[in-house]
Amino acid sequence: MPAAKPTLNDLRSEIDSIDDAIHDLLMRRASVVEKVAATKRTARHAGSDEALPLRPGREAAMMRRLVARHSGALQISVMARIWREIMAGSSRVQADFSISVCAPEGQRQLWDMARDHFGSTTPITAVTAPVQAIRAVIDGTASVAVVAWPDSDDHDPWWRALLHEDAKTPRIVARLPVLEPDDPPYGQICLAIARMDHEDTGNDHTFVGLELPEAISRSRLREALVDSELPPTAFWNAIPNGAGDGILQLVEIGGYVGRLDPRLAAVAERLGDAAVKAQSIGGFAVPIRLPVDAKKG
Repeated sequence: MPAAKPTLNDLRSEIDSIDDAIHDLLMRRASVVEKVAATKRTARHAGSDEALPLRPGREAAMMRRLVARHSGALQISVMARIWREIMAGSSRVQADFSISVCAPEGQRQLWDMARDHFGSTTPITAVTAPVQAIRAVIDGTASVAVVAWPDSDDHDPWWRALLHEDAKTPRIVARLPVLEPDDPPYGQICLAIARMDHEDTGNDHTFVGLELPEAISRSRLREALVDSELPPTAFWNAIPNGAGDGILQLVEIGGYVGRLDPRLAAVAERLGDAAVKAQSIGGFAVPIRLPVDAKKG
C-alpha cells in the first residue's frame, strides 16, 4: 500500500523543524564568531594589525563555493543576500563597523549597493564626494568607504589619495557587487576601500598606481607592464596639480599584486627611469558573473 502523501500541516511542521535547525546553526555560528573576536583581541594586544572585522577575500571565496554547490528552486541572488546579512551581522559581533559611501543627493545607486553588500543593519553615512568617504576611513570614523569605479573624465580622481607608501594608507579591498548578473540592478559597479591589504583569492585584479616624471606613450607603458608580467586591462590618467608635477597613472592589472611584489620595481627598470614609482593600491576578487538564466539554482 503506497505511503500517504504528506498533508499541508505535515509540510508546515517540517518547515518549522528546518527553521529551528537553521536558527540553532546561526546561534552556533555567532558563538564561533565571538571566539574569533576574542582571538583577534589577543592578537592585537600582541602587536598584530588585524583589527577590522572584515575579510573581503575570504568572503568572496566563500560565495564562490556556495554558488558552485547551490541547487534547487531558491534563487542564487536570494541565497547570496541571506549570506551577506549573516556575514554583516558577524562583523558587528566582532567590533564596531560602519560605512561611508559617496552618495550625493539624488544619486543613491552606490548607497543601495553598499546596503545590499554590508547588510541592512550596518550603519551607513552618505557623503557628497569620494574623498570625503576615504577621509572618514583615514580618520577612523568609518570602517569602509564605498566609491564609484574610476572615471576617465575625472580631473581630480579619488585614487590620488591612495598613492602613499604608508602601510596605514587605505587600500581598495573589494568590488561590488560580488555576485554580478548580466543585468546588474544598479547599472554600475563600485569599490570598497579600507585600512587593510587586499587578499589573494586565486582570481583577482589589482590596481597599480604609477608616478611618472613625464608623459609616456600608452604603448610604451603597456609594453613595460607586460614585460614585467603585469598584464594591464585598463588605464586612467590624472592631470598634474601644477607645473613641474609628475604624471599619475592608474592601471588595472589582471592578477594579484601585493605591496612588495618585485614586479613593481621591474616596471621602473624597464622604463629606464629611477624616478618612476609603481605601487599596488589594492584590488579585488573577480566577481562571480551569472547569466540571466542562472539566477535560479
